[in-house]
This record gives sequence, structure tokens and C-alpha cells, in this order.
Amino acid sequence: MSTFSLAVRDSSTMLRRNLLHARRYPSLTLNLLLTPIMLLLLFVYVFGDTMSAGIGGGAPDRSAYIAYVVPGLLLMTIGSTTIGTAVSVCNDMTEGIIARFRTMAIHRPSVLIGHVVGSVLQCVVSVVLVGAVAVAIGFRSHGAGPLEWLAAFGLLVLFATALTWIAVGMGLISPNAEAASNNAVPLILLPLLSSAFVPLNAMPGWFRPVAEYQPFTPAIETLRGLLLGTEIGHDGWLALAWCLGLTVLGYFWATSKFDADPK
Repeated sequence: MSTFSLAVRDSSTMLRRNLLHARRYPSLTLNLLLTPIMLLLLFVYVFGDTMSAGIGGGAPDRSAYIAYVVPGLLLMTIGSTTIGTAVSVCNDMTEGIIARFRTMAIHRPSVLIGHVVGSVLQCVVSVVLVGAVAVAIGFRSHGAGPLEWLAAFGLLVLFATALTWIAVGMGLISPNAEAASNNAVPLILLPLLSSAFVPLNAMPGWFRPVAEYQPFTPAIETLRGLLLGTEIGHDGWLALAWCLGLTVLGYFWATSKFDADPK
């Protein structure tokens, strides 16, 4: 059997293992999924009228604010879901299973690849669930054709892959599950400091560059443009650059730490 065939076989085995863990212990995924859903309901039904009037400068329009806020919450869903990946990787590293894997004749990177592919699949499912809730309360995508939907799906998968590799690295450097969860908190906090809930021009001038050039804002504006037909401009290239950059950084960080750490 070729090296490539061995890598595919072992990675598939690790993927099945991680999916079985997610099925047997769904509470972590459900808890992380509830955060964006609760924020969606909070900002739509509690703050929706006030926020929409402030953004539009006219009469309150909750439906318009639903359209504005959903793209940001979809990406926030990805950030919250990958926290579970950091915890899962940390548990594997500290509970002895990795030491057992190291004694077996398996493709070494397959352990991390199984975590990454499993996490991306969970992110996609989580995004679909949050999107279904958004549609149920009134979200509608106007003017988005099949190509726009395909591009939006591709962006979500790329973003999920990028954040997952970063989360894997965070899990590898954490001494326990609690530390892994705390280390991954920025993946939830960064969307709060982006254009997810208010436009950039509503922010103080000194803070605007921080919000504009962090990873979430270009991705949110690109997704918003694809689904709602708003202007994308240079955000599309920035979003792709962030996705590719974070993926490469997370991959080399995680693999180097995994190869060097015998715990």
C-alpha cells in the first residue's frame, strides 16, 4: 500500500473516531452552538428595532437588521464550534491516547487531520442549524444566485478550516481542557469587535482600524455581499488572505508542536 493510501486510510479512521466522540458527547457542541443562537435571538428581538433605526437612520426595521446581523453570526458560529476542537485535542494529548498512537504503525499527521476534518464538518452542520433558525425568524437572501451561494459556502469552509488549525494549535499548547477552552476564547470575542453587529463607520476612529483589519470583518463583509448583494470591494481578497494565512500558520504551528511534544 502506498504512503498516500496509508495516509487516507489512517486519516479516515481518525475522522470516524472523532465523529463518534462528537455523537457520544454532544453536550459540548450544543453548549457552544447555543451562544450564537442566543445572540441571534437577543439582537433581533431585544435590540433589533433600536439597532436597525440607528444603522438606517430612519424608522425601526427588524427584518433589515436580521439580514445585517446573520452573516456575522454564521462566522461567529464557526469560532464557537472550534473551541470544542481545542478541548478535544487537549484531552487527547493529556489522557494518554496520543502516546498509544505513537507506538502504532499509523500515519502520524492523520491524528490531527482527523480532528480538523471532523471539526470542519461540525462547523458546517452548526452553520446550517443557525442559518435555519435565522430563516425561521425572517432572514431572507435577496439577489443571491447559485454562484453566490456556492462562493458563500466555500468561504465558510475555508474560514472553518483556518480557525480549526488555529484551535488545534491552542489545544496542543494547553495543559488541560479548561486552559484549552480559555485559550480559544478569542475565537468568540473577535466577532464582537468586528462589523458583525454594527457598521465600521459607527465605531470610534481610533478603534476602526482594529475592527476593519482583523480576520472576521473582511469575511463578514464578503459573506454579507454574497448573500445580500452589498459591496464587497477589497474585503474578498482580504478574507481569502486571512483564511490562507491562518491555515498555513495553524498547520505549521500544530504539526511542529505535535511532532515535538511527546506528552
